[in-house]
Parts: sequence; structure tokens; C-alpha cells
Amino acid sequence: MSRADEIFISNMKEILSNGVWDTDLPVRPKWSDGTSAHTVKKFGIVNRYNLQEEFPILTIRRTAFKSCIDELLWIWQKKSNNINDLNSHIWDQWADEKGSIGKAYGYQLGVKHKYKEGEFDQVDRVLFDLKNNPASRRIMTNIYTFADLHEMNLYPCAYSMTFNVSGNTLNGILNQRSNDMLTANNWNVVQYAILLIMFAQVSGLKAGELVHVIADAHIYDRHVPIVKEIIEMPRLAAPRLEVDKSVKNFYDFTVDSFRLTDYKYNEKKYSIPVAE
Repeated sequence: MSRADEIFISNMKEILSNGVWDTDLPVRPKWSDGTSAHTVKKFGIVNRYNLQEEFPILTIRRTAFKSCIDELLWIWQKKSNNINDLNSHIWDQWADEKGSIGKAYGYQLGVKHKYKEGEFDQVDRVLFDLKNNPASRRIMTNIYTFADLHEMNLYPCAYSMTFNVSGNTLNGILNQRSNDMLTANNWNVVQYAILLIMFAQVSGLKAGELVHVIADAHIYDRHVPIVKEIIEMPRLAAPRLEVDKSVKNFYDFTVDSFRLTDYKYNEKKYSIPVAE
């Protein structure tokens, strides 16, 4: 059984059994018909994924592996905030007529900052430190820039990464202020597991543990029946991740640099509404 399945099921059962509903509060998100999108939530969920043991992708429900990586590269490699640089349509509802999502996500990672060693954007600073200052406790990124929030079409959900080298192993902590557990939880886990693997490979390290810290882990009201069905699905073995080991430069990775072998999953397709 996939360890990712175990963690996901445990989280969902905990939220459904012991979570707090916000039905008595005014909420920002709305369904497409204008109805308020309420949630049941747990505060402060922390999950740990050992990437040395298996790749953390669900089998009880298919996670769109290639699309996950495509969005990751759009944010972290291209440092883009324009959906015309993305091959999926997951950001369409937050883009303006020119395709921009404002000063969000990739835009923030591409802003250059001055350091005593020179000028770097956040991604290149991580790459520099992993090679030159691996003992540093300051290897991190943060895209929740308060001065630019008014120019973001959506505030960042997964907003910071902290990297830590122990021996020859690279570990990371993903901090997330809000997580729509059905729609995006495993999507984010897959993405940041891949990111950790990418940074480790080009820095001569091995990927270790991804720690996922979620402040507000929630299930939307209209997602509850789907969640209850999915968590009862048969659990299968995790697939094996294969990475192109010839890639030595972070910016040379492509979607095709990663492949899952023996990825078996629940093949039922679900129509999952997304609140705006």
C-alpha cells in the first residue's frame, strides 16, 4: 500500500470526524452558482514523506503526474506568472485577459535580491547555497510578499520552502497556509517531492524527507461525498519514480525527465467542483 494513501486517508478521516465547520461564518469562496463554499477543517496538520522509501503519490485516486510537474516547472524554472507559459488550464480562472495572474508565484521567485555574494533570485540563491553553503540554516524561499499581495490574483497557498542538508541528504519543509485537501493535497506533495529531488540531484545530494506543514487543512462541503468514496477505495503499491540522472543543471529538467513505473490507481474519474 502507498504510504501517501495511508497519510491522505488518515488526514481525511481526522478532518471528517474531528474537524470544525465554518457554516456559521461568512466565507470568501463561492461555488459557480454563487453559493457560499463552506468547509470542515483541521488546524495544523504535519505530514512526513521519506523519499528514500517511496514516491508519495496516491493510488486510491489518480494524481495527474505530468501536469503536476508542468506547473512546478512553470513556477520554479520559468518563474512565470502567465498562463500562456503553462500547458494546462488550472490557472485560467485567475488570469486576466493577457494571461497574467499578477505578481504571484513564479513572479516572486524571479525577483532578484542583493546579497554579499552577488545578486540572485530565490531559486538561484538556493542552488548557490546548496553547492557553496550546504551547512547553512538559511536556505529557504518565500513567495508571500505582503507588499505585492494587492497585485496577486490569488494569494499563494504553498508559500515557503526551507531546505536543510544533513550529511549528504537534502530535506525540505513545505509550508502551506491553506490546502483544499481533495483537489490539491497530493498534487502539492508530488510537486514538492519532485522539487526536492531536482535540487538534490543537481547539488550532488540525495533527496531525503519532505515535511508538509498545513495551517488550514480543509474539505469543501460539496467534496465530502467524493472524499468518503475515495478513502474506501482499494489501496495499491506505490509506483517507482525514474529520473534522468544525466541532468546536472536545474534548468535542464523537463517534464520528460521524470517517469513513473507501475503506477496503478483507482481509475474512476470524479467531477470535482472548484470554489473560487
